[in-house]
Amino acid sequence: MDLEEIKQLIALMKRNELTEFELEREGSKIRIKRGPNGGVHTETLPMISLPQGMAAAPAPAAVPVPTPPPVADTAEVKSPMVGTLYRSAAPDAAPFVEVGTEVHPDTVVCIIEAMKVMNEIKAEVKGVITEVLVENAKAVEFNQPLFRVRKSA
Repeated sequence: MDLEEIKQLIALMKRNELTEFELEREGSKIRIKRGPNGGVHTETLPMISLPQGMAAAPAPAAVPVPTPPPVADTAEVKSPMVGTLYRSAAPDAAPFVEVGTEVHPDTVVCIIEAMKVMNEIKAEVKGVITEVLVENAKAVEFNQPLFRVRKSA
């Protein structure tokens, strides 16, 4: 499935006000979810069978990124993948969150593009953003801290 087909699926979802779509064909599977603010999360899962006797290459080891220890009542929103971070849904749109923004576990804080797929990253904690640690359109590593959040009950 190419990028143009994915864009057509997203447009079809918007026209029909669908929030979730899943398609499986020709050895691949794609799932698209739209959030309440119109953001899109896409997962493309290839189903590949290797020829007999051929083994898959091992995944590259992640390089740890040193970070200072967080304060007891704070949490860090960390990158779940390697990719490019975008703080807003479009270049001319406002950032999802800023310092001082109140967040909940389901609040989208940024998007990470990995292999041409846009992945919404959620806060996964309730609190207030105290620090933005990565600039817009910058590369991020697996487990790299992206935001600091002062936790609240």
